[in-house]
Amino acid sequence: MHHHGHRRRKGNRSRLWDPKSRSWIVSARIERFFEPAILLALRGQPAHGYELVDQLSDWGPEYAVDSGNLYRMLRALEHDGLVTSVWSDPTQGGARRTYRLEPKGRRVLDAWARSLDDTETLLGRFRDSYEA
Repeated sequence: MHHHGHRRRKGNRSRLWDPKSRSWIVSARIERFFEPAILLALRGQPAHGYELVDQLSDWGPEYAVDSGNLYRMLRALEHDGLVTSVWSDPTQGGARRTYRLEPKGRRVLDAWARSLDDTETLLGRFRDSYEA
């Protein structure tokens, strides 16, 4: 038995064997993109949580997020100073929190966009190589 100085990871979350179809199911991890998706949705204008749920789900079923997860993510973004929230006027049909993108959030969104450009280049090279 050889030791390479690291423990073997318990499984690989992006690949799993499905005994029913007798095939590998591979998932490019879409949940990584929820942070930039939320920041991008808020770039246009401040929004309530439920409006964000609607906007994200318009991008496709992969972005359908349950509101519990969304609010957890919004709290984390707020904690890091990327977004801020205020309670809207309760006379307008119930008090709701409105989320707004902050300058720091805009900078993080820009960084995500650059990172995704690099990823796209890498994916292009992978695809070219695969198809060659």
